[in-house]
Amino acid sequence: MEKQYLIDDFKAGEAWRLFRIMGEFVEGVEALHDLGPAVSIFGSARTAPDNPFYKMAEKIAALFVQNDFAVITGGGGGIMEAANKGASEAGGVSIGMNIILPYEQEPNVYSNRKIDFNYFFIRKVMFVKYATAYIILPGGFGTLDELFEAVTLIQTRRIRPLPVILVGSDYWSGLLEWIKARLKDEKRISPADLEIIQVMDEPEEIVKAVRKIIII
Repeated sequence: MEKQYLIDDFKAGEAWRLFRIMGEFVEGVEALHDLGPAVSIFGSARTAPDNPFYKMAEKIAALFVQNDFAVITGGGGGIMEAANKGASEAGGVSIGMNIILPYEQEPNVYSNRKIDFNYFFIRKVMFVKYATAYIILPGGFGTLDELFEAVTLIQTRRIRPLPVILVGSDYWSGLLEWIKARLKDEKRISPADLEIIQVMDEPEEIVKAVRKIIII
């Protein structure tokens, strides 16, 4: 009988977790449904303010705001903080979608619309659902996860095509060479799949590329 109680408690816990997941989806949609055109900007939480890519993220975000886009980030430090800072100081909508972690991430002070998430996968859905472009600056595993998630969804036509722009040709060159040599040349992806990803270095070039595709 005691074992049956444990099984019943486990099942009840799983059922309530589904309600929490549904509630988090609802909160995200309610917070973002009226957002309008927006770009999601990704990059390392460990990037210091004196790093050139921090300054680059600030400038890119400010330029997007000046072109009537909102800016979405993961809400943490580093590149995320820089993008939120650039957007808010330019007078735009600066969204921080913070993930609640036991270590490392604290919400930055520059997002003027904050949303907290317990579940990575819900947060990732919101990034894709409300972004008209993905702007990827140098980062670690989390940044790569967001990059390849978006590329896979576009490749498999599970979402509409959107610009996926890597910022920093020097930084990304090794990864792109590996993709070409190991994935394309060995026929694990098609040559057309490589066209999903663009590489750019200038903030104005990045905004122009998105504006060319996204009509506001």
